[in-house]
Amino acid sequence: MYNRHAGQHGDPTPVYGGGGGGGMGYSAPSYSYSSGPSSGAPAYSPPPQYNMDFDNDDKTMKTSNSSKTLNNNIIMWACFFTVSMFVFFLMSGKDFSFLMTYGSMSRTFGFGILNFKMHFGGKKAAGVSLKTLQLYVIVFAMRLSSIIRHEGYLPYDKTGDWLYHLIEFLSLGFSISAVYGCTVRFGRSYQSSQDSFGEMNVPPGCGALFLAVPTLLLAMFIHPTLNKDWLSDVAWTYAMYLESVALVPQLFMFQKAVGGIVEMLTAHFVFALGLGRALEFIFWFHSYQELVNNSGSASPGYIALFSQIIQALLLIDFYWYYFKAVKNSTPMVLPQHGGLSNLV
Repeated sequence: MYNRHAGQHGDPTPVYGGGGGGGMGYSAPSYSYSSGPSSGAPAYSPPPQYNMDFDNDDKTMKTSNSSKTLNNNIIMWACFFTVSMFVFFLMSGKDFSFLMTYGSMSRTFGFGILNFKMHFGGKKAAGVSLKTLQLYVIVFAMRLSSIIRHEGYLPYDKTGDWLYHLIEFLSLGFSISAVYGCTVRFGRSYQSSQDSFGEMNVPPGCGALFLAVPTLLLAMFIHPTLNKDWLSDVAWTYAMYLESVALVPQLFMFQKAVGGIVEMLTAHFVFALGLGRALEFIFWFHSYQELVNNSGSASPGYIALFSQIIQALLLIDFYWYYFKAVKNSTPMVLPQHGGLSNLV
């Protein structure tokens, strides 16, 4: 029962319960807001700042993940450059033509990254252009059909005896394995709707013909004759021309990605292919005069240089955003402006 007269006798605290001297009662606790101790009254303290702790933990986790990603990138590329230097000093005789082998090694490294991503890492084919893979299968097959039978386009150093052939065989095997991953093993994750380059007046999935056929015709009419064999010379030239545009479907697919986000292993794959072509460009810039036809014209050499310049121009934007992502250990994000998306 509530004693409504309690406040009239100087006791500010209402009493609940028995009301008399012997009854059990409950007195509401009083709180002290002073900084000093008070007798019998608990001191007030502010609630703990949980949000600040969570924010700090989140920042620490992000920093840790970024450092781990950066370390993995450094280790991966450091291993590649270490193997490259080993081959240069111990197997090539330090000849300038090693740049051809070095470029081939970079392509193999790139396809090795892609196969790791597909078959052992994410176990998916999302973000990978099947058209680009198909074009590279043609590139490696054509180049091998030329260098196995003739020596006109081989590096001059010792790597041209057998190592260059082995590296090209590995690249062909890796590219076929990647095609298998996109079409069979991880076919359900392959994004055919985004890999839509050249899908005009051709059967679905055959858009790469818009790149494969014109470059073949160009190679048939303009090619060097170092092998003195028409089929062999055309095959090597076709590989050179086709490789210059083989990445176009992949770059086109990047533009179609949601938010422009590119998975870093796929970005490493494309960068390694571009690096390989840059190394070969340095070699042919000093040696293009050797790419002459039967009449002695250097036009095949000029076209070979021009084709490699075209590829470098196509990759300029990609290189910039790739270096930013690697430097900051963040996902690679490409701007979704028109670009290649408006070409077809």
